[in-house]
Amino acid sequence: MALILPLRGFTPKIGKDCYLAENATIVGDVEIGDGCSIWFNAVLRGDVNPIRIGNHVNVQDGAVLHTLYQKSVVELGDYVSIGHNVCIHGARIEEYALVGMGATVLDYAVVGKGALVAAGALVLSNTIIEPFTLWAGVPAKLIKQVDPEQSREINQKIAHNYAMYASWYQTTEK
Repeated sequence: MALILPLRGFTPKIGKDCYLAENATIVGDVEIGDGCSIWFNAVLRGDVNPIRIGNHVNVQDGAVLHTLYQKSVVELGDYVSIGHNVCIHGARIEEYALVGMGATVLDYAVVGKGALVAAGALVLSNTIIEPFTLWAGVPAKLIKQVDPEQSREINQKIAHNYAMYASWYQTTEK
């Protein structure tokens, strides 16, 4: 069972039909929507400010979500995919966006609807990533516009696949 810790008067709220890996850690002021999956060794630390996660979001293995004390918050829209070992620190990721493996997104950055942040990218504080664009590099820069239909298709497929993967674990739990 995942480690779910109340802190400072806040108890994490978990939506319906969510999968939480047995060693995921969820602390404090965290709200997770319906149909989400929080994978192995992921840490959602709502100890110093809120973390709000929409519906059908997947936070993959080793990801860390955190904020600045009394300043920034983490907001993830519906059908967002947060890749393995990603760090989201006080940023907003809009619906159907994907943050690739090992990327870092810093305080007050916004990743627009259907946008793609490449693996290993560093999105600096206050960066605004427009919808349906691809950003990569250190620091991350605009690479190109992406076709909205292709972006939706790819990002939707990944989000839906993670719901399928989660169902495998939910049917094998004791």
